Amino acid sequence: MTRTIVVTGAASGMGRATVEELTAAGHRVIGVDLRDVEVIADLSTPAGRSAMADSVARLAPDGIDGVVAAAGVTVPLPPSKIIAVNYFGAVATFELLRPLLLRSATPCAVAVISTAALMDYDDALVEACLSGDEAAAQAMADTHGATEATGYASSKQALARWLRRAAVSKEWGGSGLLLNGVGPGSVLTPMTEDFLSTPEGRAMLAKATPIALPGRAYGEASELAEIIAFLATLRGRYLLGQIIFVDGGTELFFRPDLI
Repeated sequence: MTRTIVVTGAASGMGRATVEELTAAGHRVIGVDLRDVEVIADLSTPAGRSAMADSVARLAPDGIDGVVAAAGVTVPLPPSKIIAVNYFGAVATFELLRPLLLRSATPCAVAVISTAALMDYDDALVEACLSGDEAAAQAMADTHGATEATGYASSKQALARWLRRAAVSKEWGGSGLLLNGVGPGSVLTPMTEDFLSTPEGRAMLAKATPIALPGRAYGEASELAEIIAFLATLRGRYLLGQIIFVDGGTELFFRPDLI
């Protein structure tokens, strides 16, 4: 069955790989990004998010079957910008497109988290994001002593917590909308290629994201796309609120006893 699926961050990296995976399977994809896609929108701003939702509604007036929030940014952007895109942009994508998802018989939404969510995040900044006050959260991100890396980790930790809480809410699981996520480890994308292009960068990522598999320094975007596409096209209706870590074992090194 052909599905209509919106993918943010669709111009490159895991988003682009997901578009390719879904298209190859015969699905219709509406890409959202800053360039080279069906919907050009800046998800770092409320106006850009609203424009995205309006454009998607025009392209899919009968509704959509899936949403993948893969858009994300990291250093060298300031923490406030990282928070704006990675947390508030992702949450707004889900919330603004939820009415279109409700028109599907088998709606699925997928958030791209990160193993960085397990690392050096700022709990106060995470709570500021979850409070929904974007201006306050951005101000805190730039003044609370958060580094760019901590801003990224905090944005992903906040998104993971939002997902787990929202998944079982009346608006999502209670309305038949499946909300799940993936947690990539170190993956070769335009966002990480600078780190992975030098021995120092590779050593830093190897320490931050240990991999148990032999001969692997990082994952490929296509390996994440396979799981994202699976979650975005679920026929069964019983998988809810889960974050599947696709990381070569990184999450297990951090939390070996978590069940």
